Amino acid sequence: MLAKRIQNLTPSATGELFAKVAQLKEQGVDVISFNVGEPDFQTPEEVIEECKKAMDAGKTKYAPVAGITELKEAICCKLKNENQVAYEKNQICISTGAKHAVYNAVMAVCDPGDEIILPIPCWVSYVEMIKLAGGVPVLVPTKEDYQLDLNAIEESITERTKGIILNTPNNPTGACYRRESLLQLGELAVQKDFYIISDEIYEKLIYDDNEHICVSSLSKEIYDRTILINGFSKAYAMTGWRIGYTAASTDIIEGITGFQGHVTSNSTTFVQWAAVRALQMGDDTVVAMRDEFKKRRDFMYQTFCELPDITCVKPGGAFYLMPDVSAYFGKEAGGMRIKDSADFCMYMLEEAKIAIVPGKAFFMPNAVRFAYTDSMERLQEGMRRFKEALLKIK
Repeated sequence: MLAKRIQNLTPSATGELFAKVAQLKEQGVDVISFNVGEPDFQTPEEVIEECKKAMDAGKTKYAPVAGITELKEAICCKLKNENQVAYEKNQICISTGAKHAVYNAVMAVCDPGDEIILPIPCWVSYVEMIKLAGGVPVLVPTKEDYQLDLNAIEESITERTKGIILNTPNNPTGACYRRESLLQLGELAVQKDFYIISDEIYEKLIYDDNEHICVSSLSKEIYDRTILINGFSKAYAMTGWRIGYTAASTDIIEGITGFQGHVTSNSTTFVQWAAVRALQMGDDTVVAMRDEFKKRRDFMYQTFCELPDITCVKPGGAFYLMPDVSAYFGKEAGGMRIKDSADFCMYMLEEAKIAIVPGKAFFMPNAVRFAYTDSMERLQEGMRRFKEALLKIK
């Protein structure tokens, strides 16, 4: 019999949907994927070439658990220059993706029975990571515009509160948390003595006049309570490379490194050299990708605004929209009764051959998540199908 920790896991809704869509595509079905949370752009050629050079040079052996010195130095330089926050090499741990880094952080600070606050909607894996650590996820709704509700967060704090996980810009909403809110939260963390695990993987995908605020840059006291998570998958289109990192106080990094040493050891050595190049090559490719995402966001958002029974908050970053489709709940189409967001998404997959993720996976039951990570041509076709399918719901 499986261990209880495994039996109690909720499978990733995004992962399951990805597998189902892949199966349909293998059968020749033309499915437009609004469900995939990864850039459709190719990894920059400079990064690929650097990886090849590393392999040709024999950099294929074990590396230190926390990562090669060159990458840790490049990360420290990046954090200082871009985020105005100073870390030393011994405050950095390289991991097999930012997801791995978040899990390491949770395992390092969360004992059984400890509570970790999660502003919702939130990414599907955070809750399960906390459960695997024996912790208790405390779900706290955000405001109507998906900004942090500091009053609700403060009311949720107990003597068992060990931390809060933030993701800004946010998956699934695209919300960019404001400086004043983050400062207030940081001061609360200092006062109540809990950690902020700050997942900043989407930091370079920011639109309009929004800004990314690195939490640990807000003050020395907040810095000491912050576990900063970042990586290369979104900004550099390196999702399959699996490379991320943690920056934190030395005691936290020592704990994370010790834990990682027994689980995965070092992340892939030659990928670390490719990541060094990503940080050194400048942001030209990042800016070009961000500008294209902004065009897509504008198209998708405008389309939702023109639909009478759908409401949508305009995202400030990342590459997701979270429209409320609850006006269609309780209605029927094609002999199918749409009871909730899961039924809505299944109907769209079967009728329109478009894949979107039910909002209940992110603790937002009235909404669905669209990712604008395909070409504009495919997005336009997908939204055409979406509107046609909506007209059949009565």
